[in-house]
Amino acid sequence: MPGIRHALAPTPVHPELVEGLSPSTAPASTGSARTVGGGGGEQVNAPHSLQRYTITLDHPTDWPGFRRAARALVQAGVSPEQVDWFTAGDAADDLFASNHAEHAATPPPPSWATLPATHPAPQVPPAFVRLCEQLILHRDPARFTLMYRLLWRMAQGGEAAQAARHDPLDADRLQAHHMARDVARDKHKMHAFVRFRPVAQPDGQTLHMAWFEPDHFITEANAGFFVRRFTQMHWAILTPDACIRWDGKALHTGPGAQRSDAPPPDAGEALWLTYYRHIFNPARLKLNMMKKEMPTRYWRNLPEAALIS
Repeated sequence: MPGIRHALAPTPVHPELVEGLSPSTAPASTGSARTVGGGGGEQVNAPHSLQRYTITLDHPTDWPGFRRAARALVQAGVSPEQVDWFTAGDAADDLFASNHAEHAATPPPPSWATLPATHPAPQVPPAFVRLCEQLILHRDPARFTLMYRLLWRMAQGGEAAQAARHDPLDADRLQAHHMARDVARDKHKMHAFVRFRPVAQPDGQTLHMAWFEPDHFITEANAGFFVRRFTQMHWAILTPDACIRWDGKALHTGPGAQRSDAPPPDAGEALWLTYYRHIFNPARLKLNMMKKEMPTRYWRNLPEAALIS
């Protein structure tokens, strides 16, 4: 897979952000904002009006970009109802986006960075930051709105803030934790159901490659598990969202791939199926329980699934 491997670029290691939503010392700027329905200086200076703001993040898991934009919006007093969240990919795929002539006739909108800070910086518990780091991996497009709404409520004080911080029956908190559990479950399924196939390389090395289809944007966030588990092995995991590769020394990431980019079955897989056929006892199979722990959507990528079904 030369095309896939050459597209993978080294990934820098960044410290985890667990100190609330205070400004980061990392280089700023992922994510930008534009206003809808005009965009003059007077409107930017009146964040409490009905002005709407569209925030476009660089990619689906742009946590640093979300933090910076959300912090600026809260300090400018922009309510959740005034904000629409998108990613760069969403904007590119928007069938209702304005054409080039309309863009040319419209003055460039201001960035969220120009909003005046009329409110203090929001202070949130580290647990909320960790929750958001998981929420942003969920595939639901509404995740950004949910995170910002919780942040906004925490910043307002009073009963709404207390409920957003502590009430286990609060609707937003329930939804957020439910989505975080979905992400954690998807990570666990990736740990369990990735199947590597060896591919000989021109330099004589063996690269173990796997194809996986996650429900959420977990590929890069899950890379650390495979680095620790298979440190001595050269491997690559291809998914529709992103690809990761470990060369024994550094982790590389790249754009998503297609199922056809993964290697076909080999002799080692046939040997594994022979072994599995001898230890598998259909009489002891509880199919409903197995489907609960190993949903059928994963079966098409598991060699032994043909024997089970």
